[in-house]
Amino acid sequence: MFKNLLRELEKIKREGQVAIPINPDSKGYLDKECPNEDCLFAFKVFGDDWKEKVSDEEVHCPRCGHTAKSDCWWTTEQLKEAGQKAGQHLSGRITKAMKKDARDLRRIQSPNSFIQMSLKVKGNSNTYILPIPAIAELEQERICSNCKTRYAVVGSAFFCPCCGHNSAIETFSDTINNIVKSIKNIEVIREAVSQINKDEAENTCRSLIEKGLLDCVSSFQRFCEVTYTNDPNAKENIPTNAFQKLDSGGNLWTNLIGESYTDWLSVNEFKRLKILFQRRHLLQHTEGMVDQKYLDRSGDKSYKLNQKVVIKERDVLELVGYVKKLYEKIISCII
Repeated sequence: MFKNLLRELEKIKREGQVAIPINPDSKGYLDKECPNEDCLFAFKVFGDDWKEKVSDEEVHCPRCGHTAKSDCWWTTEQLKEAGQKAGQHLSGRITKAMKKDARDLRRIQSPNSFIQMSLKVKGNSNTYILPIPAIAELEQERICSNCKTRYAVVGSAFFCPCCGHNSAIETFSDTINNIVKSIKNIEVIREAVSQINKDEAENTCRSLIEKGLLDCVSSFQRFCEVTYTNDPNAKENIPTNAFQKLDSGGNLWTNLIGESYTDWLSVNEFKRLKILFQRRHLLQHTEGMVDQKYLDRSGDKSYKLNQKVVIKERDVLELVGYVKKLYEKIISCII
């Protein structure tokens, strides 16, 4: 009586899998997600590049650098929806087969039989699979400087998903842009958090501003370190965190290219740069409390011993301006 159902079940067993199409977004990018459970970074890769350039054996997370085979990068939403669509598809096929069995049963029975059997099958028998839609487009579209793979991200990203290349230039630019965005949104953040707790709002904003200063120096250190090391004419070994120290970092550039920070900044700009770098040092090592080393090295007359430095939005944006100027000068001399 259930020959159509049994036949369909056997067919499903032989097929072994259900193909679920996934749509790219309007620009042709496919949604991906890092399989590292501590990361789960969402990003996109241009569809043609995913097929033609990305290796089946190794894909790199743009955020954390985790590597895995290409079939491990489905997003959480894709896997959830694919499971639902596969279940609906199989259920539809089974329902369709059972409805056919019900029709066959009615057809073979004589209307004059003493015993009449009927089979009613309810449910949707549609087996058409709609593609999984893409999430909204991402604003930051990248092209790897090494392999030319096109991908898109939200926030900071450091590695090409195809070749794993880490570009010091792209990383620096991303970090600086994110710092500026955070600072410009401080009032929005303060207003939003104030709705819950005013003290928490002030603490949150202060932490974000201080983090902007810390990240600005760290990103400049990283950019200088990678750029200097990659230069074929660089012969000196770089001391630890050399480019967080303006004197030692400046000497390295002078020895390599014959120019340095004091050649690229005015006297007043370099004076302010030194003060801001030293304030970053206090945040990192003394929780912002002024010590004698700060007073000696910075020349800052606005603070006394054991006071706490106060970092304002304008300080972060000022530092961003200086390091961007130095970055552009270094790029013009090195690359």
